[in-house]
Amino acid sequence: MIAELTISEIILRQRKLFNTGKTKDINFRIAQLKALYDSVAQNEAAIVQAMKADLNKPEFETFASEMVMIFKEIDYAIKHIKTWTKPKKVDVPVQFFPASGKIYPEPLGVVLIIGPWNYPFQLLIAPLIGAIAAGNCAILKPSELAPHTSKLIADIVSQIFEPAYITVVEGDAEASKKLLAEKFDHIFFTGGTAVGKIIMEAAAKHLTPVTLELGGKSPCIVDTDINLEHTARRITWGKFINAGQTCIAPDYILVDKKIKDNLLDKIQKYIKEFYGDNPAQSPDYVRIISQRHFDRLTSFLKDGKIITGGENNPTERYLAPTVIDNVSWNDDVMQEEIFGPILPVLEYTDISEAIAQINCRSKPLALYLFSNNKNLQERILQETSSGSVCLNDTVLQVGVSSLPFGGVGDSGIGSYHGKSSFDTFSHYKSVLSNPFWLDLKWRYAPYEGKLAFLKRILG
Repeated sequence: MIAELTISEIILRQRKLFNTGKTKDINFRIAQLKALYDSVAQNEAAIVQAMKADLNKPEFETFASEMVMIFKEIDYAIKHIKTWTKPKKVDVPVQFFPASGKIYPEPLGVVLIIGPWNYPFQLLIAPLIGAIAAGNCAILKPSELAPHTSKLIADIVSQIFEPAYITVVEGDAEASKKLLAEKFDHIFFTGGTAVGKIIMEAAAKHLTPVTLELGGKSPCIVDTDINLEHTARRITWGKFINAGQTCIAPDYILVDKKIKDNLLDKIQKYIKEFYGDNPAQSPDYVRIISQRHFDRLTSFLKDGKIITGGENNPTERYLAPTVIDNVSWNDDVMQEEIFGPILPVLEYTDISEAIAQINCRSKPLALYLFSNNKNLQERILQETSSGSVCLNDTVLQVGVSSLPFGGVGDSGIGSYHGKSSFDTFSHYKSVLSNPFWLDLKWRYAPYEGKLAFLKRILG
């Protein structure tokens, strides 16, 4: 954090550097991406330690969900950046002959990236990769709810990049408020829908475009035509990694009544297999980020019937992996994104009714369907809307760089990962070039006698 400068001065300094054109050089961008990769690799132990301090996150999850994602995104960007940055020739209608057209990708300028607390390293650095690849300067705002990771990010960034290029601003909501009062060329925010509305309102005052990576209640539909063991294991994994504090975690199960009991038995089996008889003692189970979030989550335990879990310890902010049956659509646990280790279960007898229930709610960030039935798969794809869909698995779609990641409706605006990250932080400038060697007079006044010709060439 550059304490001696005001927010306005930090932005001004970055604009001065951007205006030199330094960040537009392709070799410069590649060098910065490589430096970022090397620094993340060199700081692996420190990243693991920070995650442990903030979330009690096990080393395996830190490496798999934070660091590997970064390595893959950087590799993908370096591999494709020269193709992404090339002007693209486009067809021009014959009436414009001999003109030619091209589209030039250009960086936006100075961008603001605001990160969340649940994956506090990866979800701040991943969009930065796109900003660097596109040639921008950037200000990063880590979440104050993960203070150890926030401090580490500030240290790493200050060691790699000159502050006029990329800077970290730490602090609480007041720091965010000061940042949002300024004009940026783009704001990228990952977090909850309520804060996303605040971000969008602040950005609107400056006509600043935004990317909002939000969340929502991601449904998990379970059909009868499945491999029950694999289904239960994959749902259990996707729901309870990071103690459910994952924006695309299955928020609730919507299961065919005929197999509900069998599915619940298997989920309980895998919770025990993953975390033991007492998950509080497991080295692989994460804690809730703050007391406020812990209190919100435990308030949901009154709904339905707890099949397994429910144990909690406010001192440690521990909440056991919990499955709740006999839940209704009107219960509190079904009114907002859970974002924690509570899995409500609802049943259906008619898939049309299940689809209708999903469609009468806000569009989710992800939708999961477990079924071998190709017709049902196609029906779900055609009759529902969500940011992404994963068939017969959970969460994995976020790790594929060639798949854009983002929401729709209340679950977000815009997307990133791979080429989509480059696109998000780029402006595609249209350029028409008309040579001097031919200059037909049909478009110039006087127009007498030219209308029939114009209609012919346009026909």
